[in-house]
Amino acid sequence: MQSNSFHKLLLVFIFSLFCKEAVAQSTNVLWYKQPAEFFEESLVLGNGKMGATVFGGVESDKIYLNDITLWSGEPVNANMSPEAYKNIPAIREALKNESYKLAEELNKKVQGKNSESYQPLGTMEINNFHTGKASNYHRELDISNAISKVSYEIEGVKYTREYFVSAPDQIMVIKLTSSKKGTLNFDIHSSSLLTSNSEVKNNQLTMTGFAPIHENAGYSVPLLFLAQKERGTRFTNLIKIKNTDGVIVSSANSLGLKDGTEALIYVSVATSFNGFDKNPATEGVNDKVTASTNLDKAFAKSFDKLKQSHIADYQKFYNRVSLNLGKTTAPDLPTDERLLRYADGNEDKNLEILYFQYGRYLLISSSRTLGVPANLQGLWNPHLHAPWSSNYTMNINLEENYWLAENTNLSEMHLPLLSFIKNLSVTGKVTAKTFYGVDKGWAAAHNSDIWAMTNPVGQFGKEDPMWACWPIAGAWLSTHIWEHYVFTGDKNYLKNEGYPLMKGAAEFCLDWLVVDKNGNLITSPSTSPENQYLAPDGFVGATMYGGTADLAMIRECFDKTIKASKVLDIDTDFRGKLEEALVKLYPYQIGKKGNLQEWYFDWDDKDPRHRHQSQLFGLFPGDHITPLKTPELANAAKKTLEIKGDETTGWSKGWRINLWARLWDGNRAYKMFRELLRYVDPDGKKTEKPRRGGGTYPNLFDAHPPFQIDGNFGGAAAVAEMLVQSNENEIRLLPALPDAWESGSVKGICARGGFEISMEWEGKKLKTVSVFSKNGGKTELINGDKKQIITVKKGQKLKINW
Repeated sequence: MQSNSFHKLLLVFIFSLFCKEAVAQSTNVLWYKQPAEFFEESLVLGNGKMGATVFGGVESDKIYLNDITLWSGEPVNANMSPEAYKNIPAIREALKNESYKLAEELNKKVQGKNSESYQPLGTMEINNFHTGKASNYHRELDISNAISKVSYEIEGVKYTREYFVSAPDQIMVIKLTSSKKGTLNFDIHSSSLLTSNSEVKNNQLTMTGFAPIHENAGYSVPLLFLAQKERGTRFTNLIKIKNTDGVIVSSANSLGLKDGTEALIYVSVATSFNGFDKNPATEGVNDKVTASTNLDKAFAKSFDKLKQSHIADYQKFYNRVSLNLGKTTAPDLPTDERLLRYADGNEDKNLEILYFQYGRYLLISSSRTLGVPANLQGLWNPHLHAPWSSNYTMNINLEENYWLAENTNLSEMHLPLLSFIKNLSVTGKVTAKTFYGVDKGWAAAHNSDIWAMTNPVGQFGKEDPMWACWPIAGAWLSTHIWEHYVFTGDKNYLKNEGYPLMKGAAEFCLDWLVVDKNGNLITSPSTSPENQYLAPDGFVGATMYGGTADLAMIRECFDKTIKASKVLDIDTDFRGKLEEALVKLYPYQIGKKGNLQEWYFDWDDKDPRHRHQSQLFGLFPGDHITPLKTPELANAAKKTLEIKGDETTGWSKGWRINLWARLWDGNRAYKMFRELLRYVDPDGKKTEKPRRGGGTYPNLFDAHPPFQIDGNFGGAAAVAEMLVQSNENEIRLLPALPDAWESGSVKGICARGGFEISMEWEGKKLKTVSVFSKNGGKTELINGDKKQIITVKKGQKLKINW
């Protein structure tokens, strides 16, 4: 009898374990029951320079290859329009006379060339010689180790593929296996949309080619391929097979394996890019030697050794942060089905964690090349004509890519942007002088590219000033320098590199400001990025003076430059000028609707629900508008968000979630976070009832649409912002915690002042908090009405039962 009871208990225990497993939704794995048919279903890998987009097909496995340094063009001629600045006085005069239409036309005279385009390197195809139909197909990406896998069975034989792109070895490795000896048969082809040549020699598949020289005169202009030896970025792609058995076979342009059981494919890519100011053809890196050296070194190593060093390198970044949002009852489903279920309003806390961690994964994978930050598509572009040239759009998108760098403990991934800002300051000095007539400092405009182009775009007068004419990117970007300092405490960086760049951005702004009729400092001409006003006479335009966005960014730029000058105890005279100018800036205005005015006057927007909310910069990512310090302005910001509504594109929604978090409205932020994860069908997929618009594609890429990575980064940053907010003196714990995240824990979120936060909460109440200090220091912890000042020594952790 006792034995019978024991067996029953054992069965109940085993069944409970099985049930638990059945609902154990992963926070680290994207998986699918079928290969990718479209780019927006593929799984992406990257080491910060080389990118791979894996489709995981059965008969044919297509893999797009990218190198983050492969762009069209060559070093920019910053002095392209040496007398453009001579138009500025006439524009200012027209604005002074309230002749907005004339000012709009004149503003077109202050335009230069458009940016160059990020290019696709090539496609490799692994053609598998199978007979029979595949079953038990499984495709996954494990973001905890940055490894993708495919497995399936055909006629009793199990086939597997494992893929990763290693940063330590600068190589992509693919391991193919079959469970039955001699059943692995495949060949590999390489192709490129760019001018290229493929050949096989000594059992190595080599593809070489070059990027075009062209000025992108619009987003759909045919590329001009110029086969000139002295111009254009070169690239090399090398592929080699290491076999344990079977025979390596080849043709004129393919490489393969016959009758094998296990094989490794090594993929190496390189370009001749050698810096923003070096001709990639005549002063370039030898891409053939680079690719060959990386391949030979990696080829000499075993798969296990390569994999081990790849994982160790990746996890030292990824493992810094963990998040738990409490119990979930969501069933274990493939990621595409999981998204669909979530879009119907169902709970899936682990999907929310997966999305957050996927944002961190993408940043680690796309931002490790100094001077070359993640672009509009991060690293993964399959298009010859990429959407918006997959460039650096600096009136929000480039900056949003880096909102999660410091607070989600990926400070090293911020360095490609910070070093890019240094490049911009070089060309930007010329731009400041020739386009704006400002002799001091540096300026940058709406778009840039790998060549650190800083001029206003618009094809020399052919395009709309509402997006083409905007010189305030330097002010915005300079705040990233302060963020890096205040999170890390790296005073050497601030002194030797950061502060001179901040000062240069501030110097430009100081000289660019003019006095209005009331004695306030304003910008003229001014635009509010990509938005248009509706003047009382019915004129719709963008060129204006004293735009709120300009002044918000300049406020933030001046404020942070002043702080940096105090930290370093230098430049007291210049600091005084900034302090004086700050007081004289045209103050924020609250409009008749209770909103924060976007324009100098209380005029309506042409589109009241416009995706840009640049006038709210002071609330986020800036910090000079807060519910405590400036309650009236915070309420006006809230009213502005309410007027704009919640329905918008991916990156814009990412920004709005952060704004609601800064207003300490966790439930509104969470509502929009859920909307960011709304399932969207791949762009090319034809269905009876297609799900289109902004949201998230099956592979968790952000649907702008089309794909733009900034929504992923902005959404991930917002999760951290809901849990921890900070400035130099205080850390707010759970400031925008939504009801849905009633219980949970987080480890490794960073706060300003060089602190790392780990905490647990239950029933929306903070239970314990641990504060680790990188540099040693004092801060004030705030949760609700409770405050506590703490001092932590360098390298120590303080645990508090709240």
